[in-house]
Amino acid sequence: MYVYQWPAEKENDTGIVKQIDICEVKGSGISSYANEPENAGMSLKQCMDKAKLVVPARKYKETPVYLGATAGMRLLRKQNKNIADKVLSEVTATLDSYPFNFQGARILSGGEEGAYGWITVNYLLGNFKESVWPRFLPRIYPSVETTGALDLGGASTQITFVPDQENIESQGNIVNFYLYGKNYTVYTHSFLCYGKDQALRLKLIKDVQGRAEEKYQDPCFNPGYKRIMKVSDLLTNPCVAGSVPSLSFSQIEIEGTGQYENCQTSIERIFNLTHCPYSKCSFNGIFLPPVRGKFAAFSAFYYVMSFLNATKTPMDQTVQKIKAFCSRPWDEVKAAYPKVKEKYLSDYCFAAVYIMLLLGKGYHFTEDTWSSIQFRGKIGESDAGWTLGYMLNLTNMIPAERPYTPPLSHITYISLLVICSLMMVTPFLLGFLFFCQPKCMRKAII
Repeated sequence: MYVYQWPAEKENDTGIVKQIDICEVKGSGISSYANEPENAGMSLKQCMDKAKLVVPARKYKETPVYLGATAGMRLLRKQNKNIADKVLSEVTATLDSYPFNFQGARILSGGEEGAYGWITVNYLLGNFKESVWPRFLPRIYPSVETTGALDLGGASTQITFVPDQENIESQGNIVNFYLYGKNYTVYTHSFLCYGKDQALRLKLIKDVQGRAEEKYQDPCFNPGYKRIMKVSDLLTNPCVAGSVPSLSFSQIEIEGTGQYENCQTSIERIFNLTHCPYSKCSFNGIFLPPVRGKFAAFSAFYYVMSFLNATKTPMDQTVQKIKAFCSRPWDEVKAAYPKVKEKYLSDYCFAAVYIMLLLGKGYHFTEDTWSSIQFRGKIGESDAGWTLGYMLNLTNMIPAERPYTPPLSHITYISLLVICSLMMVTPFLLGFLFFCQPKCMRKAII
């Protein structure tokens, strides 16, 4: 839960909205309550009670509350729409019971999630706040470039950026914004089932296909790590449902070997890198124009790289850090990170290798362009992510245009240039008179 604050009812300038509090909801996301929808709403109570302490009581009725659900709920809706609706109904009932101005709960599309992340990043970086000077002196004051957004969650991943216009081949991936008097043509795509958790499930299904035994060694986990998973948990997932024939065993027993190159080979099988109906694709036949400019990589991109202390290292050094971590024995890893929950710690090797493949072979970042990626958890005091962009859009905090200012006439523009030139030249003339005139003249000038 994020709480945002701004100092007026409506503000047409940027850099005003700020994040003042955050609350981690206990348990899993609301999509995990498919078998007990009534508990989905109950899970939000602790953070909503905290919101009552953060927001002044006199502001309760005018404080809007929004719930945006993302890829986990998109998957649940795909699997069973009635259950997804029931979960939303339960969280709606809970949020509506609080004294705030609840505005509704809804499931965002993948395109919306990517677009709102892009808005958040560029809003916080001040890229929408542009002075008038680039219009008159473009060579001296070039326009502010926007920053692309890379988002990695548990169930989906998004890439969003402003491409070169001549490279657009798929209008279905294009979103147009008109923000602060400027048009933005933005490429965005969300890959459902390619968040780090669902990608691991896709990989495991590929691993067990054709196997006669339930035990196997997995190069994407640390040496000595062991995990048992129910096959039914994998097969009922909508990302893989119906794509795997019945297996002769009910569970799989995984033992890690921690081998980077073999892990890469294992993960690559979940990507279709050969089929491309366009001149350039990411994977699975999805159009992707050449990446350009700077990118902010947040959510799991940041958490994984931050854990490995690799947020600012070159691509080749990042690979070496991942190799070193994956090869560490599991007992040694557990002893080194006693405060990290095992369910997260055990997946860091897979997640890191997956990120390198996704950014490299998926999005085509190279050793030369790797430095354009900035792994960020926060920008200023606010978390990077889609939530701020979502709130800005729904509260209409981003206007379509900047306040109108009449354009300068040609005569006014020339006059300003002459005045500026005189202001720059005058000190030199006074200095010349001071040093070149007789002493009596110098005193008069002084």
